Amino acid sequence: MLAFLDECAAEAPEGQRGALWRLAEQDRQLDANLVRLLPDAAVPAHVEEALDVLLLVMEGEGRLDGGTTPPQELRPGGLAWLPRGTPRALTAGPRGLTYLTVHRRRPGISVRPVLPVPPVQEGGEAPCALGRVCQECGRLGSEAGARFCARCGKELPTTAAY
Repeated sequence: MLAFLDECAAEAPEGQRGALWRLAEQDRQLDANLVRLLPDAAVPAHVEEALDVLLLVMEGEGRLDGGTTPPQELRPGGLAWLPRGTPRALTAGPRGLTYLTVHRRRPGISVRPVLPVPPVQEGGEAPCALGRVCQECGRLGSEAGARFCARCGKELPTTAAY
């Protein structure tokens, strides 16, 4: 037994958002996260290019927007399959939304040779990407304008702080 997810959600401090629990066992082939969105919060539209995701609603209610299909109601016990390559966005209802995601584990970071850095051209430096790095899991968000980490659900920092 890994966890009782209802207890994980109940024991989390009120107002805590993002990942409440995650599968962390070594040598696993799956990733799973219990994620909480606060009332009326949203995970903006994005596309997961590499992984299919199963989403199981544990508490609260909300809406799943698939881009090409009508919005779907989310409520406890609802199970959604989010195929890779399809757009998706989540919006929590007035009581918030707690859900479990399960997907194939992302490949680990591989070490690659350092490529030479091209000289800076007229116009300055490249924009800072620190506002796109998740402080919870370290993933660099590749989706333009993303406010939440696609891996763990934690809100991304704002670049204004840097």
